[in-house]
Amino acid sequence: MAKQTRHELILKLVQEYGYISNEELANRCQVTPQTIRRDLNELADNQQLSRHHGGAGTNTSIANATYSQRRIMQHDQKARIATAIAQQIPNFSSLFINIGTTTEEVAKALLKHTGLQVITNNLNVANILSEKEDFDVLIAGGTVRKDGGIVGQGTEDFVNQFKVDYGILGISGIDEDGSLLDYDYREVRVSQAIIKNSRQVLLAADHTKFGRNATIRLGNITEVHQVFTDQATPAGIQALLNEHQVSVTLC
Repeated sequence: MAKQTRHELILKLVQEYGYISNEELANRCQVTPQTIRRDLNELADNQQLSRHHGGAGTNTSIANATYSQRRIMQHDQKARIATAIAQQIPNFSSLFINIGTTTEEVAKALLKHTGLQVITNNLNVANILSEKEDFDVLIAGGTVRKDGGIVGQGTEDFVNQFKVDYGILGISGIDEDGSLLDYDYREVRVSQAIIKNSRQVLLAADHTKFGRNATIRLGNITEVHQVFTDQATPAGIQALLNEHQVSVTLC
């Protein structure tokens, strides 16, 4: 495939999916990963896309991919992360679960548990867990987004009424300095309340989140207790995690 044709296909795929991995691009273009990396570097230099750890995404930090796109992006990796997180949650625990397609996978992985109390601002999580008669599922009030997330001052106030065993967080991006980043300041305020009111904070972040840009700073990765991801974290991030004794589970 000629380079120009390859570049056009790469840009089309990035626009369609929001993010796509080097491996997937190499398969689609039928070239080596080294060729794809050179292509992505060239396209990024021309500001046509953004390079991320292990792949590429749309060249914007102000708008997230659509919910339908996010549901299929890195689905297998998210499912593995969810399974690993669920294994850390004892029966009869209390927990927060925030907005995100990865945390929705966590909710599915928790269905074999017994006696959980779950506080969430995610309608999809609440719907998944509601089939368990022995679960106590509490959902925050507020403004409902198109992706089923619930945000606003009322949502934050509701979360602040609780102190739970585990806070399970998804995130949109993680900067090279460890900053946790998202797109909606209202969602960020709720996630900050979850961190403050959780005895243990578990961060679910597949490898595409590392180096991905978003405009709203939630906090720093050093504020969580455990990170669950599917590939080794970038060296700078790993040094931060080691310094602050944050454990990493590779799924």
